[in-house]
Amino acid sequence: MKRTLKILLVEDNPLNQKIVSFYLQKDQHEVVATITGEEALDIFKQEKFDVVLMDLMLPGIDGFETTRQIRELEKEKQEKSVIIALTANTLDNDREKCFEQGMDEYIAKPFDMQKLNDIFETLNLM
Repeated sequence: MKRTLKILLVEDNPLNQKIVSFYLQKDQHEVVATITGEEALDIFKQEKFDVVLMDLMLPGIDGFETTRQIRELEKEKQEKSVIIALTANTLDNDREKCFEQGMDEYIAKPFDMQKLNDIFETLNLM
């Protein structure tokens, strides 16, 4: 039986946000979606999430800085969420930068739900 995850989706493209939310909810996950890093931080301060799906290119503060600030907040809360980068950039150095910034995994857009579910399983979330 699959575990239901509480997921913070940080994606500034409304169509991508709608599609990803639809498929996550179809898999019985709870999704809170936001379009900016600032909004994501405000929500993260108030709620606990199993997973953060983080677009890297956001208006305002980018996904890297948002991730850095989430990791700082987690130290205060003494809780840790899995952060998975969502990006159209697929260069090796982009992947390395994601890990250096504290992200747990990386998935290139567009992606299919099976690939994301495989990541969830690899990270022992399911």
